[in-house]
Amino acid sequence: MSFGWKYRAVPHEGPRFRVAEYLKVLTAILLIAWLFKGPLRLGAYNDQMVYAIIALIFAFELLSVGRWFGVTVSGVVFALAKGAFWTSVFLFFGRWLGLSETFQGKGAVLTAGTMFAYAVVLTIAGLLLVKFDEKRLDMKVERKAYEFEGADFGDIKVLGRGKAYPVKFGRKRVGWVLDSEVTVEVETPLGKVSKKLLAPVIVWTEENLEGKKTSPDPAFVARVNGLINPERLYRKGKRDSVVDLGFIKVYEGEGFEYVKLPFIEVIETPTGQEVKVGPIHVHEGRVEIPGGMLTIRELRNGFQLTKAGSRLKIQTDEYSIEVDGERVTYKSGNESLSLGETVSLRSGDVSVSVGRGRAKIRIEDVVISARDGNVRIRTGGKTYTVENPEAYRLVVRKAREIVEEQSAELIEGLGIDRTLLNKRVKELLDELMGYIG
Repeated sequence: MSFGWKYRAVPHEGPRFRVAEYLKVLTAILLIAWLFKGPLRLGAYNDQMVYAIIALIFAFELLSVGRWFGVTVSGVVFALAKGAFWTSVFLFFGRWLGLSETFQGKGAVLTAGTMFAYAVVLTIAGLLLVKFDEKRLDMKVERKAYEFEGADFGDIKVLGRGKAYPVKFGRKRVGWVLDSEVTVEVETPLGKVSKKLLAPVIVWTEENLEGKKTSPDPAFVARVNGLINPERLYRKGKRDSVVDLGFIKVYEGEGFEYVKLPFIEVIETPTGQEVKVGPIHVHEGRVEIPGGMLTIRELRNGFQLTKAGSRLKIQTDEYSIEVDGERVTYKSGNESLSLGETVSLRSGDVSVSVGRGRAKIRIEDVVISARDGNVRIRTGGKTYTVENPEAYRLVVRKAREIVEEQSAELIEGLGIDRTLLNKRVKELLDELMGYIG
């Protein structure tokens, strides 16, 4: 299963970060050259090459400081710790690949153990300095406003006009707040779901929604900054399965978990797992790569829409819809609907389900089940068995039709149409009685 955004988000990178990327490439080339120094006749420059590799490691780590949060004291210290750690790894494994006595043995000053110790001490120092820098890591709405004239995210559209304010975490833009009444339209296997949202509405996305610059409303900015507090947004446990704060993303669905932090990404599916920690990338099996995560949320009301890869979840105070490819799950109070390879409908004493080679309808005192080519009927205190393939196929077909017919009513928030359901079950019973004779 694969998914591609209509617009690929490209984070802004300043010249300093581009230089850091070039230095990483140069370091990799120099590492390869050092590894094959014999065939390349570079043995005489062994120590110089090692010093150059170490210098480049620290250079690209230091130049990468501030990609997310801006340059902070703790960020510089953590960069030095990372540089020391990668140097210790290089020197440790380099012992078997041709390091000279300059970097190993009793007389060596720069060794793998020394650099690892530096890495540990610098990491502790960085953690202690985080408190000093924490005021710079607040998430806030900027006092900058841009014209907003709608956004198109492929099968998700945000329609409306108003103002858009950037939301930043540290120096990283993680979303936008819309000062506008907007309508969200989503294409699902059940058809189009449309919902009008009241301002303020937040859109957690890396995409650029910026239009022409316009005058901001300081009172609106101050009010919204009080609404985007993480503890306020997610203090209700019912929303814990989907959390999106731009820099923290969590999506939990059936057989699927996705967690993304600034330096960590974890994806777990029934077909495999993938973990990224900084430059370290470990995977097992095949996993669906979400390719980003989009969340649209009303800050004052209960609506939230989140898309991660091919998965879509819509949550309101009245209902929730989750889409995974062609599978759709709807829940509202004691009513639930599932459409896909298997379909089911449940509401109080009513349940209809159709699976592989079987179907079952239960309403009040009537139960009709079909399995292995046979049909069993219980109604009015009596039980009947019909051993007829045509009757079996009739029950399976009618059960699926009942679920699909009722799905439109549920999605529109009208609940199950009991009158129509009773009519359909009575029609089915009448047809089955013809097989009993």
